[in-house]
Amino acid sequence: MKKHNIECSDSYNGEVMALRQHLRELRQVLVVSAMSVLLFAVAMYNYFDPVIAFLYSPFANIPQIVTGNTLFAHHVFEGFLTRIKISVFVGLIFSSPILIFLLIRFIFPALTKREKRITLWTLISSAALVFGGFYYGYYSILPIAIDFFTSAGFFPDHIGLMLNYERNIMYVFRFLFLVLVTFQLPVLMVILMMSNIIHRGTLFRMGRFVVIGLFLFSAIITPPDFVSQVMIALPMIVLYYFALLVAVIFGFGKEA
Repeated sequence: MKKHNIECSDSYNGEVMALRQHLRELRQVLVVSAMSVLLFAVAMYNYFDPVIAFLYSPFANIPQIVTGNTLFAHHVFEGFLTRIKISVFVGLIFSSPILIFLLIRFIFPALTKREKRITLWTLISSAALVFGGFYYGYYSILPIAIDFFTSAGFFPDHIGLMLNYERNIMYVFRFLFLVLVTFQLPVLMVILMMSNIIHRGTLFRMGRFVVIGLFLFSAIITPPDFVSQVMIALPMIVLYYFALLVAVIFGFGKEA
C-alpha cells in the first residue's frame, strides 16, 4: 500500500513538473511573440514612407481630385495616429511568420506523424493563398473599386473630391485584410472536414447557397457592376470546390 502511494506521488509530481515546463515554454512563446511584434512595429514606424506609398498608390491617379494632393488630414493628430496604427498593423503582419513558427514548435511534439504532415501542408497552402489573395486583391480588385466609386458619374461638375487621409488609407488596409481572410476559406474548410466537425456532403449540398452568398458578399465590397462581382466571387467559388476536391482525394469529412 505504501509503495503504491509512493508511485502515485511520483506520478503526480511528474505531471506537475511537466505542466510547469509547458507553462514556461508557453510564457517564452508569448514573450518572444510580443517582442517580435514590437520590433517590427518600431521598424515600420521608422521606415513608414515606403509602406504608406504602397497603400497610397491606388489613389494616385484619381481624375476628380481638386488639387495635386490626393489625400488630406482633417485634424492635427491624424498623421501621428495613422502612422501608429499602420506601424502596429503592418508589424503584426510581418511578425506573423514568427508567431506561427513559435506556435507550431510549441504544439508539434504532441502531434502524430500524420497530423504533422497535414499541418505542414496546411501552412504551405495557407501561405500560397495569402500571397495569391494579396496580389489579386491589390492589383485587380482594389483599383476597379476605387475607380468606380470616384468616377465622375457620381459627382456634379462643380463638386470635387477631398479624401480623408486616415479613413482611406485604413480602407485599403481593411480591404486587403478582408480579401486575405476570404482566401483562407478553403484552408478553414479542410481543417473542419479533417476534424469531422462538418461533413463534405453537407458542404456539397450547401454549394448553391454558398455561391449566392459569395456573390452577395462580393457585391458589398466591390462596385455594383457584374464584372467586378465576378472577379471576386469566381475565385472564391473555385477555392470552395477545390477544398471539397481535396477532401475527397484525402478522405476528409466522410459521413458516418
